Amino acid sequence: MKRVKSTSDELRAEYKRSDFKKLERGKYFERIRAGSNVVVLDPEVAAVFPNSVAVNNALHLLVELAVSASGQTSGSSRRSKAGRG
Repeated sequence: MKRVKSTSDELRAEYKRSDFKKLERGKYFERIRAGSNVVVLDPEVAAVFPNSVAVNNALHLLVELAVSASGQTSGSSRRSKAGRG
């Protein structure tokens, strides 16, 4: 048997409104935002990638390509060849 939802905005008899603090909208918003690294993709970009694994793989490949195109490896220094000797 299904329960019938109450449409009343009243609290149950065992609760009193004075038992609850005043609600504050967005109380933890800044804390969550600071500890989160959620990135929102444009809809056109999101349509290309089925999940976060695909996005991460594409970004890893892009980083590898950028590093190889710049000619630097993770162990190379920024000194010019003329400075070596």
